[in-house]
Order: sequence, then structure tokens, then C-alpha cells
Amino acid sequence: MRRITLGLILTLFLTQTAVAQEEPGMVSTKRMTMPTALMIAQATVAACTEMGIQIGVTVVDREGIVQVTLRDTIAAQITVPISERKAYTAANFNAATSALGDRANSPVGRAPKILMSAGGLPIEVGGALVGAVGVSGAPSGETDEQCAQAGIDAVIDDLEMAM
Repeated sequence: MRRITLGLILTLFLTQTAVAQEEPGMVSTKRMTMPTALMIAQATVAACTEMGIQIGVTVVDREGIVQVTLRDTIAAQITVPISERKAYTAANFNAATSALGDRANSPVGRAPKILMSAGGLPIEVGGALVGAVGVSGAPSGETDEQCAQAGIDAVIDDLEMAM
């Protein structure tokens, strides 16, 4: 009886190992929808508008590819490319751009599309990076970051429920 039980356990172990090895080398990732990215951008603009500030905001996916860009009515043209670079940087470093300032004057800090200036935040859900938001146009990077956080806060509960 003991041999049969041991044999069954060994067979089960080998079967499970074989099944695990047959699975393709794939990784499943969650992605934000375009409507969610738009809600983040709109909530970000609304937060800055409440403070009387006109901004540009960009929301990117986990790879740093633009999903949504908005520029408030009289925000300067330059806010759009700056917000995109901040969002791209936050996504690629999975960090707030305000925390990257010490690297700004390094070779990586001078790489194309990188901008290590406050105002970019990663969007994390359940410990996984799903995107980033970048803001430009406020009098300070800290205010840009506050508006970006307000945009994330507007959807974070829904994103966490979807995880």
C-alpha cells in the first residue's frame, strides 16, 4: 500500500513538472484602458484648474507610450512635450521624477526623452506598474506632482478593484 501511495505521489509530481515545462514562456500584464487614462488626465487638469493653474498633462502606458495628452486652454505650448517627457521618465524608472534629480546630470539623465524634474509619477496597482502621468505648467514641480497625484487618486480605487 505504501509503494502504491509513493508511486502515485511520484507520478503526480512528474506530471505537474511536465505540465509546468510545457507552458509557453509568456508573462501576463494588466493594462489601463484609454478611458481610464483619459479620466486621469481630466482629473489632473481639474486639480490644477482649481488652483488657478493652466497645465499640460500626459498619461503613458507601462512602456512610456502616450495614451492621452491634454493641454488646458491657455497653457503654454511647451507644457505638452515636457509633460510627455516627465511621464515617460516616471514609467521607465518606475519612480517619481522628483526622486531622480540627483541623476539628472549623468549620462542616463541626458538620454533622449528623459526629464528628471518634479511632476512625473508612476501609476502602480497591486505593486505592478501600469503607467505614469506627467504634468507641466505649474509654478513649481511640486505643484505639478500634486496635480498628477490628484489624477491618479481619481481612479486608483477602480484600478485596484480591477486587479
